[in-house]
Amino acid sequence: MELSEILGLRPEPAAGLLLALTRRCPLACAHCSTASSMDSPDHPDRALRSQLLRFVRSFTPEQRPDVVLLTGGEPLLLPDLAHALTRAAQGAGSQVAVLSGLFFARDGGRIPPPILRTITALDHFSASLDAPHEREVPRAAVFRVLARVLDAGVPVSLHLTGAGPDDPYLADATAAVLRAFGERVPMLVNEVRAVGRSTTGRTATGPGGPCAMAAWPTVAPDGTVLACCSQRTVDRRPVPPHLRLGHIAEDDWPTVRRRTLDSPRLRLIRVLGPDHLRARAGGGPAEGGYCAGCRALPEQPGPDDAAAAGAAGRLLDQLSAARLRAQGPIALLRRHGCAPYAHLAQPGAPA
Repeated sequence: MELSEILGLRPEPAAGLLLALTRRCPLACAHCSTASSMDSPDHPDRALRSQLLRFVRSFTPEQRPDVVLLTGGEPLLLPDLAHALTRAAQGAGSQVAVLSGLFFARDGGRIPPPILRTITALDHFSASLDAPHEREVPRAAVFRVLARVLDAGVPVSLHLTGAGPDDPYLADATAAVLRAFGERVPMLVNEVRAVGRSTTGRTATGPGGPCAMAAWPTVAPDGTVLACCSQRTVDRRPVPPHLRLGHIAEDDWPTVRRRTLDSPRLRLIRVLGPDHLRARAGGGPAEGGYCAGCRALPEQPGPDDAAAAGAAGRLLDQLSAARLRAQGPIALLRRHGCAPYAHLAQPGAPA
């Protein structure tokens, strides 16, 4: 599964699922969006690991996400769990991807056998590359890992993060990847966000308009299932009712999928966006930006929610997702990522 295929599914409600297995990570990158560390208590115990497996085993060929993304923290701190989740998801027809910081490659790019076993079971493997990561894992080691994974027949990609379109690091790093791999390693380029350890001196902002990020459920490290992957939503408790889809100790995937598809409020966020809903309710822009405005939406359903509850709302949601998918992954990244580099996620796409 290529990066462009994953991104192409992103606007489709319940087409994907993000599983944040842990907040622990051996790296200490200054910009980390999750503020991960090896001291984090957000690491699955035996009970939570069993709940994760039970949740994924509730997938069926008729009701399953098309793609499951294993994230963290560092998901490959748990290679056996990641492997078991991968095989369980694939058994129902889902494809599985992992995003790793490559902590294991710091000493020259070697891949330990348990981690290699997990990587070679995947449908896609993605690694992080940016200036803070390179202070932890040298670029040459990252490239050696990618070459090894490509040789094993697993599609790969890189997630790069920089200060913005004019960041010289991004120009240097993307050019180096193209020299080393040509178009074999697509790149998803983002700008540093005001979350995790990167909040100092930055303001949380969002793209405005409809929110495709409310399409895929996210399982937080504590097992809570959320309607979006915004790190501030993943981190904060209590979760606003319209963004809480359940908990893996109590709910299975068909239940979470139904809530994702049937929630009138989530339909409106996907189709119109939280700013529009706030304006219709008589509120102005929320302090803290776009995502803060979504979290602060009134709990009381309004007339828009009633209109979106029926068949017309379901059809509008479907048409909106189809329109965004038709625009393609590059259009999505120009809106949500670092726009000048969006074409690198799909080899052959015009700059």
